[in-house]
Amino acid sequence: MLVDTHCHLDMLEDLDGALERMRAAGVARAVTIGVDRASSEWAVRAARTHDQIWATVGLHPHDAKDQSDELLSYIEQLASTEQRVVGVGEAGLDYHYDNSPREKQREVYAKQVEMARRVGKVLVIHSREAWDDTFSILASAGAPERLVFHCFSGGPEEARRALDLGATLSFAGVVTFKNAQDLREAVALAPLDRIVVETDAPFLTPAPHRGKPNEPAYVSLVAEAIAAVKGVPADEVARATSANAARLFGWA
Repeated sequence: MLVDTHCHLDMLEDLDGALERMRAAGVARAVTIGVDRASSEWAVRAARTHDQIWATVGLHPHDAKDQSDELLSYIEQLASTEQRVVGVGEAGLDYHYDNSPREKQREVYAKQVEMARRVGKVLVIHSREAWDDTFSILASAGAPERLVFHCFSGGPEEARRALDLGATLSFAGVVTFKNAQDLREAVALAPLDRIVVETDAPFLTPAPHRGKPNEPAYVSLVAEAIAAVKGVPADEVARATSANAARLFGWA
C-alpha cells in the first residue's frame, strides 16, 4: 500500500481515470491540497465524496498577495470544522518565482503557522530558495506539533534542520532526476520513519514518465527511488511511508 501525501487533483484532466489507476497501482489514499479559496473548497468537496481522498486547506505563497483577514478566517473555519481536512497549507515561502511580495509571503506564512497550531492540524510547508526565513518564522510564530516539508528540495544541511524540529520530509519525483544528487543525500540522511512520499501531481512527473502529466499512481516510482538510495526493498519503503502518513495525518 502507498499514500500520495500531496497532489493537486483539481488540476487533473481525468480525475475518475486517475483514481482508477491509483487504485490499480496500490495507492490507497491521496491528499489533495488547497492553495487558495477555490482549490480549498474543491478539496473539501472531493474528500467528502471519495473515500480515498483527503484534503488540506490553505494559501500558497504565490497567492499571498490575495490574502485578506476574511479569507484566512474562512480557511481556518474549514480546517477546524471539516473532518476530512487533515492539514493547513500548502503554506510557506517561494523566493524563486516571487509571485507575491516577500514581506506579504512571510506575513501569510506566519499566520498559517499559527493557524495550524490552533486547529491542531498538520502544517504543510512549501519552501523554495527561502530556507532561513522558513525556519525563522517557524521559530517565531511557534511551530505546530506536526509539520511536513512538501516536495523537500534541500540537501543534508536543510534536512537536519527540519528533522531537528521534528518535521517529516516529503519527497516527490525530483528524487528520480539525474541531477538531484544533493536531494538524494538528504534522503540517505533522513530516517525512514520520518519520510513520506508524494507526487505533487500534475507537476514533477518522475522518471521515466517526465514530460507527461503526473498522477497519484506514479508515487510508487518515488518510493522505488528512495528504496534504491537506502538499499532496502521498495515494499519496505511503501509500508513505512504509509505508516508515517497515517501517524502524520491522524489516520493511525
